[in-house]
Amino acid sequence: MAEQTKETKPAAPKGPPKGAPPKKDKDKGKGAGTGVTDPAPKVREGTPRLQAFYVETIRPKLAKQFGLKNPHEIPQLVKIVLNVGMGEGAKTPKMLDAVADEMSLITGQKAVITRAKKAIANFNLRAGLPVGVRVTLRGPRMYEFLDRFISLALPRTRDFRGLPTKSFDGSGNYTFGIKEQLIFPEIDYDKVEKIHGMDITIVTSTSRDDLAMGLLREFGWPFRGETPPQRGDSTTEKVA
Repeated sequence: MAEQTKETKPAAPKGPPKGAPPKKDKDKGKGAGTGVTDPAPKVREGTPRLQAFYVETIRPKLAKQFGLKNPHEIPQLVKIVLNVGMGEGAKTPKMLDAVADEMSLITGQKAVITRAKKAIANFNLRAGLPVGVRVTLRGPRMYEFLDRFISLALPRTRDFRGLPTKSFDGSGNYTFGIKEQLIFPEIDYDKVEKIHGMDITIVTSTSRDDLAMGLLREFGWPFRGETPPQRGDSTTEKVA
């Protein structure tokens, strides 16, 4: 019998061929030194203290005070909307961008430029022109802003005598105005191009103004003619 010989294939060479550029490791050093930033920055880790205070203290206190047996009837914050109207925004786009940057610093969230929905000839306004800046806060960032606003911004207001109690819209929402953005500690005086005010709307889950007022009062809201209670104390004193 003829001996059968098996043909052996030559082994594949190891490593890259001579003269070829070295292969880059995609995983090694990925993201290092590239300066990549998070497109959606998050709030600081943990639950904001005002949100924890609402869950632990305010909710059971409001349920007992107003006799609410259904937990869904207990009012809560839904969102906070900050709006700045700039009628001259179409003529001075740089100023509008500066206002948007200031609102981003104040809220910690990117501001949105609002545009006119329809044309008004008397104001030389065309549809689509920029007319203001708006920021809508929800979730933990909303509680962090409200905490800074009550604790830091309002005490810096010039001749502050409290916020009005008649600014509710009949559906449980509270709207008030601010004359200067300089009350916020995030604003640098040297970089301010123009002093402007803003409207702030606090939207709640209830349709009753008394429930919404009780909710804000428990947060320490400084209503005019009242001494705001300390957190953990539900009593309020009326100032003559």
